[in-house]
Amino acid sequence: MTMWSRRMRKPPAPAMMAFTESVSFDRKLWRDDLDGSRAHVRGLGHTGVLDETDVAKLLGALDEVGAEFSSQRFEFVAGDEDIHTAIERRVTELAGDAGAKLHTARSRNDQVATALRLYTRRRIGEVVASVLDLCETLRERAAHAEGVMLPGYTHLQRAQPVALAGQLLAHGWALTRDVDRLFDTRRRLDVSPLGAGALAGSSLLTDPDWVACELGFAGRFENSLDAVADRDFVAETLFDLALLGVHLSRLGEEFVVFSTSEFGFYRLDDAWSTGSSMLPQKKNPDIAELARAKAGRLIGHLAGFLATLKGLPFAYNRDLQEDKEPLFDAFGQVSRALVALRGLVETVEFDEEAMGRAAADPALFAVDLAEWLAERGMPFRRAHGLVGDLVRRAREADKPLAELVLAEPALGRNAVPIVAPEVATTRLKGGPAGRGDIGDQLERFNARLRFDRGRLGETGRPSG
Repeated sequence: MTMWSRRMRKPPAPAMMAFTESVSFDRKLWRDDLDGSRAHVRGLGHTGVLDETDVAKLLGALDEVGAEFSSQRFEFVAGDEDIHTAIERRVTELAGDAGAKLHTARSRNDQVATALRLYTRRRIGEVVASVLDLCETLRERAAHAEGVMLPGYTHLQRAQPVALAGQLLAHGWALTRDVDRLFDTRRRLDVSPLGAGALAGSSLLTDPDWVACELGFAGRFENSLDAVADRDFVAETLFDLALLGVHLSRLGEEFVVFSTSEFGFYRLDDAWSTGSSMLPQKKNPDIAELARAKAGRLIGHLAGFLATLKGLPFAYNRDLQEDKEPLFDAFGQVSRALVALRGLVETVEFDEEAMGRAAADPALFAVDLAEWLAERGMPFRRAHGLVGDLVRRAREADKPLAELVLAEPALGRNAVPIVAPEVATTRLKGGPAGRGDIGDQLERFNARLRFDRGRLGETGRPSG
């Protein structure tokens, strides 16, 4: 029996119920629906709509339902459309007539919007904590990679030597921007819709400000139509998670490439790799590959939901039921990816010798030659062309670049050390990618992580 069955002459068609139900997936909101319902009941008691006896009965029943969910004893029945009606049904079974007062001055429209905001606020905090855990692991690996160099790449072609610590921290800094975006989204969603009703509030005495404070929201809605229709926070969260997924994909791609035999920079830990069903020699970077693939899934959730929102009139429309599955899945996929990638980063073995050999390639210092000439008065574009010509001739003739540098009048003996293989390795220790800069950067990165941990609250989970 539905909440609206007395309005209809016929019972709902089974196919209609099968198509419109959401309890199969929105049961994830049980904790948040209970929190919203408790605040709603206390609010009705606060304004005198419910007496103390009814408030006590309802709060007791809601606590019992919470205990049933926590112990996995809650039983759904065939008529439960969604998690909200399932909880109301059970509360009514436990509290009798008092239970039938639970929905007083409330619509499922503001009820659902409230629960989803509470859920999203909570899950954002959990994701941020996991992102910071990954950042900590990147920082720790960077701190223990002092002096280790490898080629930096543009267009996946060797460009200049960079510090391994800098390579790792590059991923970390991108992740801190994801943290910023998630905090911004959480700040904007921190608005209570409870009290907006179906779209225009209730004629009964309610106090939305009081209830918003009870739920830990920063404030309550300004416009009741907007309150029940607003899913900007879902779209924003999906964007934040999609871009976070893109950054995780880039980290994954690096692990895929650098762990190949052709590069040989990274050796993956057995516990964080897979094998082949046919090829005995294989060790596959499945975590990294799936991190790449999940980004497409996350982008799809965002694009699909924006398409759902684009033509909806005010106020509530059932289309908004489609907000939950992409949001739930996005949180789930990102959360699992963060944990798995942290394990991958934590256990990878760096082949410092292979990276060092590649980083000592004299061609990686071509720009240093051009800048050496620029320091001595040659226009940089001319210096760039001269050095580019030397690199081309060295490769075509299969000669050491240092030999051509020695023979070039504009360069000569004084410029040879810039590209001489026997000194290139020691030259890697200095310069903008060297140890001094990375030490300062590590300090700044560490300070940033401390700041973000503080924003989460002392428990490492969202405050408020």
